[in-house]
Amino acid sequence: MAQLAIGTKGGEARQRLFGTRDMDLLSRPILESPRLRGRGAASNESGRFEAHRREMFADGWEPEPDDGFETREHVERAKSIITRNVSPDIGFDRSINPYRGCEHGCSYCFARPTHAYLGHSAGIDFERDIYIKVNAAELLRAELANPRYRPKPIAIGTNTDPYQPLERKYKVMRAVLKVLLDTRHPVTIVTKSALIVRDLDILTKMSKLGLVSVGISVTSMDHKLSRFMEPRASTPSRRLEAIRLLSESGIPTRIMAAPMIPAVNDHELERILDAGKAQGARMASMILLRLPGEVRDIFREWLLKTYPDKVRHVMNLVRDTRGGRDNDPRFGTRFTGEGPYATLMHQRFEKAIARLGLDEQMVPLRTDLFAHPKPDSPQLSLF
Repeated sequence: MAQLAIGTKGGEARQRLFGTRDMDLLSRPILESPRLRGRGAASNESGRFEAHRREMFADGWEPEPDDGFETREHVERAKSIITRNVSPDIGFDRSINPYRGCEHGCSYCFARPTHAYLGHSAGIDFERDIYIKVNAAELLRAELANPRYRPKPIAIGTNTDPYQPLERKYKVMRAVLKVLLDTRHPVTIVTKSALIVRDLDILTKMSKLGLVSVGISVTSMDHKLSRFMEPRASTPSRRLEAIRLLSESGIPTRIMAAPMIPAVNDHELERILDAGKAQGARMASMILLRLPGEVRDIFREWLLKTYPDKVRHVMNLVRDTRGGRDNDPRFGTRFTGEGPYATLMHQRFEKAIARLGLDEQMVPLRTDLFAHPKPDSPQLSLF
């Protein structure tokens, strides 16, 4: 067994987790281990709110702990389900996240820092410790039953993917969609999973009522690169097939080239948009790479492991879009970036969508059909 020693942050005594496979790794800032197969992060740094700090360090003495591959399922009964936001550069004011953490393991995921609030690392823990809000549909029905509730489109998939692998087992997203269909409530969905086609029966009914639109994120057309960046997400070909099936069912579908990473996948922008159009996408969007909080170091570790000769070049281009910093959190620029590189990317995007006819504006989803669900009553009927 590997030994775990714990020391207070800031203290002189540094504690280390021993047990990686090779003494040569002692001088490296990241772990390279078979147990990380299928994971996007290369480390598991302690959460920023923790009182103690953990470090993984190889001494070559002990066998490797076999705890990095299996997903840990945390069944959670949430207290509320609709999250409100007042961000001026996001096009929705309410969202639902059926899961916390995401097994897809995208190294660049901007949601990783949120796992620190649960006492977990933004690294491996984010993609290994998954919280399932099993009462999401029940809570949603109760919140929509409030007579003061006024409908606006609910965004799903804004933080973690609602169709990540555990959705096959728990079907939380499907239960949420059933409530939204029953109440005629509009919804927008973002995913990079082909599992969404499982719910075509519900989505098609919602589409006929003008209640749904879907965005499918395709980061690369290169299956090998996609597997490195998003180890447990659907392959690019399956995502494109999902776009085709959704479009053929009459569901307004957007191809999302997101994120575009300088010197890694940015050369594929037009190819991604072309492929989306060919499969029936009506709209398109693009987001440049963002590296908030702990994501910067996790992404840098991924670069060091995957493209060691590109680390400096990629990070310099990222800083060029963020005013010389690794991340720019300011409203208005955090999604678009600034500077020559960002301008060039946006010009390429605008020209491509104009050429392909992907510059169609989404028809506003209907809110006039909404009907409050009847609250469950504890009183039994007399008849």
